[in-house]
Amino acid sequence: MSWTRRLLVILAALAATLLAAPAAQAHEERPVTLPDGTGSVPVYRTGEPDLLVCKTDRADFERRVSGFPDALRERNLKLFERCRKSGYRHLQQAVDAVDRPGMNIAVLPGLYEEEPSLPKPTGECARLKARKSQLGYQILSYAQQARCPHNQNLVAVLGKKDLQIEGTGAERTDVVIDAKYQKLNAIRADGSDGVYFRNFTAQRTTFNSLYVLAQDGFVIDSVLTRWNDEYGFLTFASDHGLYKNCESYGNGDSGIYPGSASNINDGYGYDVPRYSIEITGCRSHHNMVGYSGTAGDSVYVHDNEFDHNMGGASMDSAFPGHPGLPQNHARFERNLIHDNNADYYRYVADGTCARPPVDRGYEEGVVCPQISMPPGSGIITAGGNWNRYENNWIYGQQRAAFVLTAVPAYIRGEEALSKQADTSHHNRYAGNHLGVDKAGNSRPNRTDVWWDGQGEGNCWQSDAGPSSPRALPACGSERGAVSGHADRLFGEPVKLAQLLVCADYNVQARRLPAGCDWYGARGIERIEVQIALTVAVALALVGGVLWWRRLRGSRLATVVTGLGAIGLGLDVAGSTMGLSASYVPALALLLTGVWWTGIGLVLRRERPWLGWTTVVLGALTLLDAVDKAVFMIPWIPLSPAWVRGLLGVVWVLWAVVAAARHGERDTTDAPGSPDAPDAPGSTDASDASAEGVAPRSAQASAPAPAPGPVPAPEGDAS
Repeated sequence: MSWTRRLLVILAALAATLLAAPAAQAHEERPVTLPDGTGSVPVYRTGEPDLLVCKTDRADFERRVSGFPDALRERNLKLFERCRKSGYRHLQQAVDAVDRPGMNIAVLPGLYEEEPSLPKPTGECARLKARKSQLGYQILSYAQQARCPHNQNLVAVLGKKDLQIEGTGAERTDVVIDAKYQKLNAIRADGSDGVYFRNFTAQRTTFNSLYVLAQDGFVIDSVLTRWNDEYGFLTFASDHGLYKNCESYGNGDSGIYPGSASNINDGYGYDVPRYSIEITGCRSHHNMVGYSGTAGDSVYVHDNEFDHNMGGASMDSAFPGHPGLPQNHARFERNLIHDNNADYYRYVADGTCARPPVDRGYEEGVVCPQISMPPGSGIITAGGNWNRYENNWIYGQQRAAFVLTAVPAYIRGEEALSKQADTSHHNRYAGNHLGVDKAGNSRPNRTDVWWDGQGEGNCWQSDAGPSSPRALPACGSERGAVSGHADRLFGEPVKLAQLLVCADYNVQARRLPAGCDWYGARGIERIEVQIALTVAVALALVGGVLWWRRLRGSRLATVVTGLGAIGLGLDVAGSTMGLSASYVPALALLLTGVWWTGIGLVLRRERPWLGWTTVVLGALTLLDAVDKAVFMIPWIPLSPAWVRGLLGVVWVLWAVVAAARHGERDTTDAPGSPDAPDAPGSTDASDASAEGVAPRSAQASAPAPAPGPVPAPEGDAS
């Protein structure tokens, strides 16, 4: 690493230390290691079940199965007779009776509230010593879970190998396992390699409906989860997993969460040997986000539908304590990601989410967002590498189809300087159907790409529509081929400020960041508008005074100052229009760059150092306009916006001093300009009179002065 780049990495680490908001712990778990990968995806087993679970009310059961197809109804009636004699009344009882690998449990249609598991812990289980999470629950060891399985779980599947649990109804809602908001998890499968869940509903928890932890081999098949504080499905630190034909809605975080999937592809490029988890045929809707995965590594997500959430899908490296960070190698193909424009933050603002979960109205559509999420987004990558997004239909998002941002390693607890800029790199967006549905109808996104500008090797399809920045590195025909080479250590400064402000969200404290449009800020309330307005006012005042005191006699300075004023106004206007006018900031930079360049050429005659510094500032501003609107300038570690911003602060202070100094006002243009004066240092009549000097006509008739030393002019001669 060069010394220049090392210095920039150090600055990045310092910036992360100073600017990073406290990281929330969306999911805290005991320390776990990833599986060794020797397992396999379990296969569904047919045949008669080993154990049965049912209730005993015959009339209720017959009513539940009355609408089934004949063969399925007859099978359930036979199983019911067998279950009444030798079955179990609660699923946990059947799980506890499993005494060998490879057993099948059949759960007959009914509502299972698992009454023996519901009470709060007593005795020794009420006195377990364990660290508490930020959300207040204890982070128990596996031994503590085994000793007190119902402290947090309605149904605990611990250490049962190759177990299959299946509902026997015609639909997944025929078998319902309901935690009644009294348990952290409805079903927890922990260390149970080869578990297969099929055809039932799990609901109403204070965290997850179905939780799979530390397993090598699992299948979630035709299962519905709903109405949870956090997740519908949560799988963590697992390998050889398959979600298929599932559904989830009404969750405060995500419907589907394959967090810390086994990191088997770290070190590979786009082409990998296999994926650790596959998700297909699922629908996740009306959640905070349809799919999410902190350290969602090596996950193959295809042929799903993520719709009517706040965000369609997200990958991130933003939360500590997750094995496999930074996130890498997710692959999204042929998914429908559309209309993710819900705004559930109003339930936090009005106090609904401060009520007990049972009183919040989840069943009526309330969702309580647990973390900060930009509503109206399709796929969000917040600190991820080597992800592929190809051949998806992404439409109807009111913010952006794709959002890509970096996350400094400090946020996840990594303090090594060499890691601070290790995301987001080599994310490929190619061949997607943007702004159109499968039928070919036009359903535009407000913008197709919002990127903070940080990272190396990221590329986008050439037919992407409106984007911020307007200039995007294009993907080549070969994977890994990128048109242009952008390698930036920092994102754009204004975008980083926006992300920083928006991250300061806390659902428990009912803290919705002011200044962030994610939470309803509009117009002057938004941080990006406030920054643009502050800069515009400062530059207009300083530039106006400088022109009046030093430059108003120059036609060139007057013209470019007018253009600069228009540019500053456009910058403010563009910030208020946001994503709908991505061309306006580039035009504003162009006019501002012309202003600085022009007045610099004029100033250089009277004050060479200030003049040439102003010319350099103008050139940087023009370069920034090219970088944002034409093509990203390759091989530079910082956007021109950073350099011009820092130099601009120096220029403002310098220009204030120059405008305040005594001495003659400069009235000359650059050599050869149309309004160049007849002789250097000449003044117009009004200014000459103001300085106590005779007008030019009077000077012409006056006798020539006697030869002798020429006195130095008053004022600054620099």
